[in-house]
Amino acid sequence: MVTVVSAAQAAARDRAAITAGVPSRALMQRAGAAAAGEICRRFGPQLRGGAAVYAGVGNNGGDGWVVAGALAAAGVSVRVAAAGEPRSDDARAERAAALPLVGDAPPHGGEAVLVDALLGTGSSGPPRGAVGEAMGRLRDGAARGAVVVALDVPSGVDASTGRAEGAVRADATLTFGTLKRGLLAARDHCGLIAVLDIGLGVHAALPDGAASLVTARWVRERVAPFLADAHKGSRRRVVVLGGAEGLTGAAVLAARAALRSGVGMVRACVDPASISVVQGAVPAALARRWPTTDGEMADATGDWAHAVVAGPGLGRDARARELLDRLLRCWRGPLVLDADALTLFEGRADELGALLGGRPALLTPHVVEFARLAGGTAQDALDRRFEAGADLARRVGATVLLKGVPTVITAPDGRSLVSAAGTPALATGGSGDVLAGVAATLLAQSGDALVAGACAAWVHGRAAELAGEGRSLRGVTLDDVIDALGRAWPADVETPCYPLLAELPRVGGDA
Repeated sequence: MVTVVSAAQAAARDRAAITAGVPSRALMQRAGAAAAGEICRRFGPQLRGGAAVYAGVGNNGGDGWVVAGALAAAGVSVRVAAAGEPRSDDARAERAAALPLVGDAPPHGGEAVLVDALLGTGSSGPPRGAVGEAMGRLRDGAARGAVVVALDVPSGVDASTGRAEGAVRADATLTFGTLKRGLLAARDHCGLIAVLDIGLGVHAALPDGAASLVTARWVRERVAPFLADAHKGSRRRVVVLGGAEGLTGAAVLAARAALRSGVGMVRACVDPASISVVQGAVPAALARRWPTTDGEMADATGDWAHAVVAGPGLGRDARARELLDRLLRCWRGPLVLDADALTLFEGRADELGALLGGRPALLTPHVVEFARLAGGTAQDALDRRFEAGADLARRVGATVLLKGVPTVITAPDGRSLVSAAGTPALATGGSGDVLAGVAATLLAQSGDALVAGACAAWVHGRAAELAGEGRSLRGVTLDDVIDALGRAWPADVETPCYPLLAELPRVGGDA
C-alpha cells in the first residue's frame, strides 16, 4: 500500500534507504527520471511548446535539473530558471550533468509546460526572495494557459499540514515514494496527484505509525463477493435508529444507502410520527416505532440485527438521550455512531468508551462533532487530523472515522487508513447519513470496524466521483450519489504501470 506521511516521516524514509546502501543521488535521479517520463506521457502535445523548469537550491531543485536533462535528451526544448546556487553535492552534480543539454538561456515566458522544482517537503513558512519571484512567474504562466507540474509538492504547500497560503497551484503534482499528508489537505493546489516509485522499497513502510492510502484494489480485496446461494439473511441485517419527527430524511438516507450497499434487510426504528414517511420513501425497509422499554429495544435489535447505526436524525433532546442510553445498555453487538448520537455524548468521551466496552464500533464524526466529543476546537481537529483521530480512538476503544479532506480512519491500536476519494458534491447536509448507512452494512458483513469504515469512506467518495462525471457538481445531489453506489464497488482493478504507485484525480472547481 502507498504510505501517507508527514514531512518528517518522508525524510526518515529517505534516510533509511540511504543508510541501507541506496546512494542519495540515485534517489534524486530516479525521482527526476520518473517525473520526466510522466510529464512526457501526460503532457506530450503541450511539450511541443517547450518547457521551463524552475529549480530551487535544495534537493527539489536537483530533481528539477534531472527532469530538465531528461526532457532535453528526449528532444524537448527546455530552459531552466535557477533560484540560486544548489546547496547539496547531489544537486550540483545534476545541474552539471544537465547544463550541456539545456544550456544557460533563461525561460522566455512562452513555454507551454512549467515545472515547479522550487521547494520540497522540507520547506515551511512563506516563500521569500528569488523563490517567491519564481513562484510569481509560475502563476503568470498558469494565467496565460501553461501547464504547471509540481515535483513532490507544489511550492508553498506545507507537506505535513497542507497550509498553502500563497502556494503554487499545479495542474499535476508528481510526488516521490510516498504520499504527503499536506497534498491530501491541499487538493485545490495539487491538481492530479501521481505517486511515483523511486526505489525506497521496504523503507517506505517504516514502523512509525504512518497511515496507508485506501485504494480500489484494497477495497476490492476486502469486500467479499456474494455467493451463488446468498439470501437476505446471509447478506446480513442492519437497524437504523434515528428519524425524529422533522428529521426523518436522515434515517431515510441511511436506510437507502445501506440497501444500495448490499445489506439483506434494513429495519428503521423511528419516531412514531415518522413511520409513514420511512415506509413511503424506502419501501424495502421495515419500519417500527422507537423502543420505549428495554424489552422492546432487545426485541428490535437482539437476535435480528447484525449491526446497528444510531444517530441519523435522532435529535438531541432528553428523549433521544434516553433512547441512546437504552440502545447501549441492551445491544452489545457491532455499532456505528453518527451525528446526534455523538453530540449526545458531548464532553463525555470516557463515559462513551466505558459503554462501548471494546465491541466492534465505528464513530463517524465531522470536525465539529469530533470537537464536541473529544474536547478542543474544530480547528484543532483540522490541524491535527491524523493525531487527533488516533487519540480519540485509543481513548474510547473504538475506530474513529474523522470525515473531511482527507478522511482518516484510525483503530484503537493505532492502525490508520486514509481515504482521498470524493468531490465537493459530498459537502451537503445528509452526506454523513449516507456514509453511515454504507458503513453499517460493511460492519454487519465483516465485523471489522476499521475495514468497514475505510471501505465505506472510499466507496462513498467514489460514488460522488461517478455521480459528477460529465456534468457540473452544482447539479449533483445525494440522490445521485446513492444511485451511483451500485457502480462504485470496484470489480476488476488494473495494476498501475511502473513507476506509478497510485493516482488521485483533480478535485474542486466544477469538474
